[in-house]
Amino acid sequence: MLRGRESTNIQDLRGMGGRGLALGGGGCGTLIIIILALIFGVDPRQFLDTGTQQQTPPQQSQVQQQQPNNPRTNDDQRRFVASVLGSTEDAWNQILPQQARTRYREPKLVLFEGQVQSACGLSSSAVGPFYCPGDEKLYLDFSFFRELAGEFRAPGEFAQAYVIGHEVGHHVQNLLGTMDKVNSFQQRAAQTQ
Repeated sequence: MLRGRESTNIQDLRGMGGRGLALGGGGCGTLIIIILALIFGVDPRQFLDTGTQQQTPPQQSQVQQQQPNNPRTNDDQRRFVASVLGSTEDAWNQILPQQARTRYREPKLVLFEGQVQSACGLSSSAVGPFYCPGDEKLYLDFSFFRELAGEFRAPGEFAQAYVIGHEVGHHVQNLLGTMDKVNSFQQRAAQTQ
């Protein structure tokens, strides 16, 4: 198991009974829905906003108060994810100011089960891990790691660290403004199709 500095930018909503209700920012399913809706001339918001009337997540102070009662807040997977995130923070805090002359804003990584509410909307774990530029948070349900090992035959920590690094990469794209350019290009491409 990776043993490095553990990030403190972890928000653990697991075991909160759906109160951390994600159709959000980076999942392939969301992208497919948007593209198909645009092709067929349908407003994709009617699909993406489904369920946003659900209960909103607790405020940050409530999350922090409830975490000590969650027996899984100190589990091995959580520590591993915190170590991977800490490693990315250390790297980007050094690289970004040197290469892009901009300060790195560390994202939060939200652990959830089942569903989560983000600034990008309501999403389920079926979307997979995703980054939401609206709140600059990465969202992860550990069930995706089980899918990686079982369905995709990509077990182990390297694959898991790669997934986290990939979502952090979306955060860096957002900080640099590249994400907006890519999204704009994808929208123009979908309109021409």
